[in-house]
Amino acid sequence: MASPTTRVNVGLIGCGEVAQVVHIPTLSYMSDWFRVTYICDVSAAAMEQSAARLHGSVKSTRDPSELCASPDVDIVMVINSDEYHAAHAILALQNGKHVFVEKPLALSKRDVLAIADAESKSKGSVMVGYMRRYAAPFEDAVNEIGGMDKILYARVRDIIGPNSTFVSQSATFPKKFTDFAPEDIADKDARAQEIVATALAEDCGNVPVTADSTFMWRMLGSLGSHDLSVMREALGMPEKVIGSSLGFPFWNVLFKYPNFTVSYESGIDNIPRFDAHIEVYSMTKSVRVEYETPFVKGLPVTLHVVENANGALKESTIRKSYEDPYTLELKVLWSMVVEGKRPKTTVQDSLQDLDIFAMAMKHFYGTTNATS
Repeated sequence: MASPTTRVNVGLIGCGEVAQVVHIPTLSYMSDWFRVTYICDVSAAAMEQSAARLHGSVKSTRDPSELCASPDVDIVMVINSDEYHAAHAILALQNGKHVFVEKPLALSKRDVLAIADAESKSKGSVMVGYMRRYAAPFEDAVNEIGGMDKILYARVRDIIGPNSTFVSQSATFPKKFTDFAPEDIADKDARAQEIVATALAEDCGNVPVTADSTFMWRMLGSLGSHDLSVMREALGMPEKVIGSSLGFPFWNVLFKYPNFTVSYESGIDNIPRFDAHIEVYSMTKSVRVEYETPFVKGLPVTLHVVENANGALKESTIRKSYEDPYTLELKVLWSMVVEGKRPKTTVQDSLQDLDIFAMAMKHFYGTTNATS
């Protein structure tokens, strides 16, 4: 893509770690595409830190309604805590703004549908930040998978060490702040409890609200949405779950498709490595997309193809681009705002994640595990 002729004005809601490590640096590199004009956070110190890293004059506010109403903002990027994604996306849409929301879009179907309703009444559009799905090798892998004679098995894995390991080596030097008012902390906690209770009751068929079930729902929404959204784009929606073990620090689910099974395995430990991939098998070919940590810019996403080539083992490693998925994602965002092109990661698309999460939760907590 050539340098654009239109620069989009961005308002950021959220100045935490993901803003400091990913979005502010990427938006700054893409200064021909984007200009951050407004930032918002409940932490004054976080806003001061973020403003210092941005080029030009940047306005700041604690009030998201002020940012969303500003004529200096074309698109609102909602990159704060999950509890506020729906409320702030809806606020932006009500002000006629385009919206980018980091995944998960929301943690309940009720909230996703509320965003969809607001979008239908707004001149703005919504894009959800599933950056792994915009990696160039992944889009090539989807084509490779579509050309397979018959899929026999697939594996989706995301087993990683502490994020702090990678963030501390990202050369972005983020800072954490604690200047939160007690009422802000209380509001966030209350929203979290209400959203999870609603989701476990309405979306999961009255799964009991416990510390374990709350953790798993939040973890599926955060780490799991990366992997399971990749799975459904590459393979479609599963029919059901035939096996599950949900807990910390590791969890896995067996998803049943019409002619094959997918093993989803994930977890967090203290080993400083990042093992995230999807691999799909047929009788004569396997296709694997391997992701590196997104917090260290420039690490390539790679496509690996292993196949039977007339009786010989043929292995190919393809690095189509060193352009990182966040940059590619923001180019799609620019096209949505300026050219009116609809992204693939829409509000309606994100509803399918909640269906998959619910399948896993119902299977595991619908057994004696719910009371054990």
